[in-house]
Amino acid sequence: MAEPIPFPRDPRRAMGVIDAEAILGAIASATMVVDPEFRVRYANGAAEQLFQSSEQALLDAELADLLPPSGAVMDLIMQAAREGVAMAAHGLGIDTPRTGTRDITINIVPVPDRAGWLVISLQEQTRAIRIGQQLEHRGAARSMTAMAAMLAHEVKNPLSGIRGAAQLLQQSVVDDDKRFAQLILDECDRIVALIDRVQVFSDGGPLARAPVNIHAVLERVRRAAEAGFARGMKFIERYDPSLPAVDGNHDQLVQVFMNLVKNAAEAASRKTGEIALTTSYQQGVRIALPGTGSRIQLPLVVSVQDNGAGIPDDIKPHLFEPFITSKPRGSGLGLALVAKIVNDHGGVVEFESEPRRTVFRVRLPILSTEAPADA
Repeated sequence: MAEPIPFPRDPRRAMGVIDAEAILGAIASATMVVDPEFRVRYANGAAEQLFQSSEQALLDAELADLLPPSGAVMDLIMQAAREGVAMAAHGLGIDTPRTGTRDITINIVPVPDRAGWLVISLQEQTRAIRIGQQLEHRGAARSMTAMAAMLAHEVKNPLSGIRGAAQLLQQSVVDDDKRFAQLILDECDRIVALIDRVQVFSDGGPLARAPVNIHAVLERVRRAAEAGFARGMKFIERYDPSLPAVDGNHDQLVQVFMNLVKNAAEAASRKTGEIALTTSYQQGVRIALPGTGSRIQLPLVVSVQDNGAGIPDDIKPHLFEPFITSKPRGSGLGLALVAKIVNDHGGVVEFESEPRRTVFRVRLPILSTEAPADA
């Protein structure tokens, strides 16, 4: 059992205890309390987000397992513990499997009346940029929906007339010219097939929702991948077993993570490729909905990570837009569909990419009331 957070338990200061814990939990910076052995004794919701771990996983963890054991960040923490004084620094870099490469501002403050105990606050300097990207992805999904409806109505109808005319023409021309009529038929069929693929973005009405166990979704995706496009690749699963159910559509969520895992498999090497599937519960992430005064909470996070070459810098700003792809034979619709489905669920999708580490994170809302997830 982890030692309780080191705040005074004197009944005369009970209100102060409640206020302190509530304030730490509400802080946007990743905040932890560590003991003299540098073990985590408290972590707020922002710390869960930064380290991609639940509070239960962070408690009692060694600080060296979360931050680079050598470097400017740990040197500063050691100095603050050794001298018993507050320390701060801006623009320090951290690079770990959990966090990736990030620039942070760090503040370290000794806990009064507790020798060797420290409060460590880490503020990521790029967070605002990522939140802005998430909202842009929502806009891309909505634009794709409008385009799908337009294509189905404005293109399919005249194509049907062109195809019918080509069939009649094929019956009346000489044999040498039949191949040209057949070319018209083939090209019409190809365009219709493309429009059918785009039509999956059209607005199909209210989403059919039910309690969904996200781990059942990921298990189905993993089994299908191992039997097909990711055969022979290594899968790493880091699941939080205590996650509540998602209020969503099982089949559409399978489509989301099937697309993300397929992209990861295509990016990684067949012989040395690794795909990591991670789930966590991270309190404190709220996104304001544009044009409204409401904010939605997205505590459930599912990450798909690969060790491939990374996403080219020139397409990163447009990655979730339709027809954007780095694959020679790709259609550029897979990630646009992911953004659309996640948007329909009220969630957001974000990514980070560098050589040997690309991570897509899907943040989803959970059921507002307790309900059992499907098996």
